Amino acid sequence: MSVGITSEGLTEDGSYNLRLYVAGQTPKSLLAIANLKKLCEEHLAGRYHIEVVDLLVTPQLAAGDQIVALPTLIRTLPPPLKRVIGDLSDTEKVLVGLDIRRRDLN
Repeated sequence: MSVGITSEGLTEDGSYNLRLYVAGQTPKSLLAIANLKKLCEEHLAGRYHIEVVDLLVTPQLAAGDQIVALPTLIRTLPPPLKRVIGDLSDTEKVLVGLDIRRRDLN
């Protein structure tokens, strides 16, 4: 599936592709997943896709996105690539890190 990118750098449908790297079902991993889902529902409802990558299952995927700490969230679309490290409990830090603009919050 191809996704078109507008001149503003957003996908044509305004959606976000997010990849969250975790290590198993640890409390920190589960907290990061829950925090990400909550943040997306509150700020990107209907305009996001989350992929959770468990590096205990597929460790080879860490090299492609240069993962050095866990959990790590990567915004793959819209470009440019953005990265946030931690359990994602600081909503403001995550929104700034993902460059979710004010118009995206409406």
